[in-house]
Amino acid sequence: MDEENITTTEQAEQPIDTKEIDEALQTLLQYKRDKQALTDRIVNAEEWWKNNHWDRFSSASSNSNDTQPVSAWLFNSIINKHADFMDNFPCPAILEREESDREIAKMLSSVVPVILEQNGFERTYSECSWDKPKIGTAIYGVFWNPEKENGLGDIDIKHMDVINMFWEAGVEDIQKSRNVFTVEMMDRDLLEEEYPEIKGKNQAEIIYKPEYLYESNLDTTNKVQVIDWYYKKRIRADVNGIITTKTILHYCKFIPGAVLYATENDPEMQYTGWYDHGMYPFVCDTMFPEKGSPAGFGYLDIMVNPQEYIDKLDQVILKNAMLNRPRYFVSNSAGINEQEFADMSNDFVHCSGSVDESQIQQIKVPQMSDGVFKIREEKIEELKETSGNRDFSQGGTTSGVTAASAIAALQEAGSKLSRDMIKGTYTAYSSTVTMVIELIRQFYTLPRCYRITQPNGEAQYIELTNESLQPQQDNMMDGELSARRPVFDIKVAAQKASPYSRIANNELAKELFGMGVFNPQIADQAMAVVTMMDFDRRDEVLKKIQENGLMYQQLQQMQAAMVQMADIIAQTTGNTQLLDAVGQMAGPAQTGINVNPQQVRTNSLGAPVSTDNSQAGQARERVATATEVRA
Repeated sequence: MDEENITTTEQAEQPIDTKEIDEALQTLLQYKRDKQALTDRIVNAEEWWKNNHWDRFSSASSNSNDTQPVSAWLFNSIINKHADFMDNFPCPAILEREESDREIAKMLSSVVPVILEQNGFERTYSECSWDKPKIGTAIYGVFWNPEKENGLGDIDIKHMDVINMFWEAGVEDIQKSRNVFTVEMMDRDLLEEEYPEIKGKNQAEIIYKPEYLYESNLDTTNKVQVIDWYYKKRIRADVNGIITTKTILHYCKFIPGAVLYATENDPEMQYTGWYDHGMYPFVCDTMFPEKGSPAGFGYLDIMVNPQEYIDKLDQVILKNAMLNRPRYFVSNSAGINEQEFADMSNDFVHCSGSVDESQIQQIKVPQMSDGVFKIREEKIEELKETSGNRDFSQGGTTSGVTAASAIAALQEAGSKLSRDMIKGTYTAYSSTVTMVIELIRQFYTLPRCYRITQPNGEAQYIELTNESLQPQQDNMMDGELSARRPVFDIKVAAQKASPYSRIANNELAKELFGMGVFNPQIADQAMAVVTMMDFDRRDEVLKKIQENGLMYQQLQQMQAAMVQMADIIAQTTGNTQLLDAVGQMAGPAQTGINVNPQQVRTNSLGAPVSTDNSQAGQARERVATATEVRA
């Protein structure tokens, strides 16, 4: 009896219990009702994407004999948007904000892409790149999975289905929502294996069935909906002896009627929360923003109207074409064998009596007006213009443009919509990488080894822990200690550039080489020229020019020192062979001007230059004028 009382008391003291999850469930259902318009639009977009849209036309023909043609202009525009995304697959460069964090920033720049690759991020990126132009919103989920790496745990990056996520109505940033829910359908027996405490309890009801119109029948008899509930709380915390308030993220996993796990019920996480960064583990990548919602609308929503009328005009044209096949009015008194008449392979058609135009007459169908075809072409052009999917963006040409350079220039000029679209994705990608770094900061307590492939193909092995990412103590001016947490900036560039971009970069490199930019003798002038230019990886080119110039100056100084030492040896011993050999190493003095030996020669500062024509004198002169500005 005492044990039962103790158990009941402990259960009653749990912050998250049946009452709390019932209230959370009601909040979820309210969020679902508020999101119904978005859900309907997503389902509608998926049917348009699968070309199952004739039933969704507002004025579809009720005649079952009418054709229902489906053209793929909308489909073609969407797949071209996806190709633009994949041609510019992102790659992060993690930059430190303080010099002391340079080494860990360099290490993260090498390791984070490997973590993304191990998560199959390219597939996740591809799935989100379908969602963004189709439904207007792609959502990345960045989680910590304790079961990965044989229980060591690692980062999970997933593509989230927008239709199974719910947030507070009226917020434009998902991080400002009071709660965020995700719903997943699971087999009940598998869930009972993972959580034996729910075994034998009444089966939780299905809150709602999937909204998508699946081609196969989805049986939910032995399914249960598992709900992940994320919510934020403000608490008072002691930070370095100072009482402050901070926002922490809590997490609860439940099914209707039973709590599976809750961080507020876990003593270790009750005051720290689920993730130290305090953010919902979701990043929204929106195509076209919509007021009052973190979700937006996509290109498909814009293109459905012209696509609908293109298909309806196709229906009219095809129906007219079918009506133009030979058809006849036949009188009942004509006495014609209709089967033989309809069979075009018969050379003879039997009839009784005479046949004239009063008994059989061909049905004449009015010819289709050219205006119908013109309107159809204009609707196709409207769809192309609206989606920014012009002919030249796919390599096609119009108006007699045939030169390869002209086509390339048109493609680059017409890709500004794609560049704008991709920049938005890079912003979301930057937030995703930031969350990855925060999870490394929190969970990488044990060293992990990563193989980094260098540009030359060699492998480098790096061990990474979160030690360098933890708050570090700094001395303040008043002598007190303060905690500084390493913070980084994320710069995103395209890992896989389009073929045109690669060609343009290669042409720029050849042009810079032809200008002599990499000639160390004119490093200062080259630095001035390149600084005025604007192109990708310009900083790397400037660094290489500067290194070449410094190396050239050091070489000249070494040669001058060698000649000076050889000159001293020659004057002491009288042997000029060593001085001659060093002079040959210094190279001939190429002034570019034929000077009369009898004339007095001066350097750039006006000082006279020796006219000693001996081998030793010529060697001294070459070294003395090696760093002179040549005409």
